[in-house]
Amino acid sequence: MPPRPWTIKDLIDVTAGYLREKGIDSSRLDAELLLSHLLRCRRLDLYLRFDQPLSEEELAGYRSLVRRRAGREPLQYICGRQEFWSLDFEVGADVLIPRPETELLVENALGLHREGGLPGGIAPRILDLGTGSGILAVCTAREIETARVRASDITMGALTLARRNARRHGVDERISWVQGDLFAPFRPSDQSRFDLILSNPPYVPEEELQGLAPEVRDHEPLRALNGGPGGMEVVRRILREAPAFLTQGGRLLMEVDPRQTEEALRTAEETGAYDPVEAIRDHTGRFRVVDARVKGPERGSRA
Repeated sequence: MPPRPWTIKDLIDVTAGYLREKGIDSSRLDAELLLSHLLRCRRLDLYLRFDQPLSEEELAGYRSLVRRRAGREPLQYICGRQEFWSLDFEVGADVLIPRPETELLVENALGLHREGGLPGGIAPRILDLGTGSGILAVCTAREIETARVRASDITMGALTLARRNARRHGVDERISWVQGDLFAPFRPSDQSRFDLILSNPPYVPEEELQGLAPEVRDHEPLRALNGGPGGMEVVRRILREAPAFLTQGGRLLMEVDPRQTEEALRTAEETGAYDPVEAIRDHTGRFRVVDARVKGPERGSRA
């Protein structure tokens, strides 16, 4: 009698147990998502097809994906995608995987524009500094159709991927892409100043890198994580250099580690260029974003 073929239910059950043994907490969810990715169907569809047998080719493909996940490669890199702001973004080894907390930057950028808090009015000039997968540039370009958006990154691989995401969401022609380290590609002149700078810089303390989860430590790009001693190296640079590239009354919105908020605010105040400077809480109540307004005309500041 030939062996009973592997069905979708069998595979999910066995794979979930295997991944659990490898220390993966979300083992069943990951087993299902890997299989739905392989079969190019919705996760819900798996439950409607539980008794469906898989071909040898499908089994081999699935085993390959499972081995990668068991080796602690992030699910998002294996599947090549991550949701952010209810949009589907391509991700890969050149860029960080977007985190939900970064949506706070988009929320506050849209709030500033809606409330008239940006000097550029209805057509603000926005810079996504260190764009990575392009999430901030793409989301702001989609949500503020009159915005003039630029996006920069130090690596061409990240910019290439970001442009694919922009094309996917129909905004590539409205975003200017620039390669370089932070503000190096720009000149502090009236013609190149921005009304809003958004940034999610590297802020993991280098002394904590080895303690990160294997998915992060061994697979995500180190240059996008390592914030130097205490995690503040790049954060300080941005706070000190940004005023030269902002219009009067322009805003810098930057994500930081909640533990770094106090030092970031102090650094901003020491520049003498910002007024006011404040920290914004995320949805868990932790300070997550620094909002620094360059001194200038009292127009459109938030209450």
